[in-house]
Amino acid sequence: MKLLSAQPAVLVSVQAHRGSVPREAGAWMAVFADSTFGSIGGGHLEWQAMEQARAQLGGQVGLQVRRVSLGPSLGQCCGGEVTLQFEPVSASDLTRLHQHFSDQRALWPPVALFGGGHVATALVQVLGRLPFRVHWLDSRDGIFPEDLPANACAEHSDPVQRGVAGLAPGTRVLIMSFSHAEDLDVVAACLLRQRLHADLPFIGLIGSRSKWATFRHRLAERGFSAQELGQVTSPIGVPDIAGKAPDVIAVAVAAQLLQLSGSTKEA
Repeated sequence: MKLLSAQPAVLVSVQAHRGSVPREAGAWMAVFADSTFGSIGGGHLEWQAMEQARAQLGGQVGLQVRRVSLGPSLGQCCGGEVTLQFEPVSASDLTRLHQHFSDQRALWPPVALFGGGHVATALVQVLGRLPFRVHWLDSRDGIFPEDLPANACAEHSDPVQRGVAGLAPGTRVLIMSFSHAEDLDVVAACLLRQRLHADLPFIGLIGSRSKWATFRHRLAERGFSAQELGQVTSPIGVPDIAGKAPDVIAVAVAAQLLQLSGSTKEA
């Protein structure tokens, strides 16, 4: 929204929806005179909304709320109905909009990412465009990039496993530190928390099946039962996606988190 400090826009948001639609309630896009940010779903619906928004920017009086039937009105095969709100905004609205979107992000599922390596860095960027709140932790100084996505925060924690205690209930945990010893300590801390509170719906550990077999043995020696060890997912990522490049792994893990979020909502 930095562009809004220099020029006005019309904020187009999906207020309600019924049936099959491109995007659900809460989706939005900011329409400027010569650019857009965000999306309400694409296709003819978005094109018409952009036209109306730019007409309003040009001084024409338009509807503030518009109900659109996608089939009859636009010829889109979705067939549902959306209610769009058109709200002129300018630099004077920046504080209010920042608070509004901060409140929306507070409802997103939390993700804790332990480790600041190449895969983690790629994953933070992928998750930066998805509806998650990312808590990124590492025991080393100077490991985090200066520019983080708006939905991410970074924390130095030494030892790194100490950060487990402060995680929000419902956090999805991903463990990929620079050290197998650190990874093991974080997994153990997560399992101890599960023993007390059972509030971490996903504990994922990066690595091979042989790495997890070694970890299982060491964790069993620390007193964790087979049932407790069954709460750990390793390897992580959607199965059958080939490639070990950081960006490929990041996409596979992000897809797994989205699947988890979907199954949680259905439950």
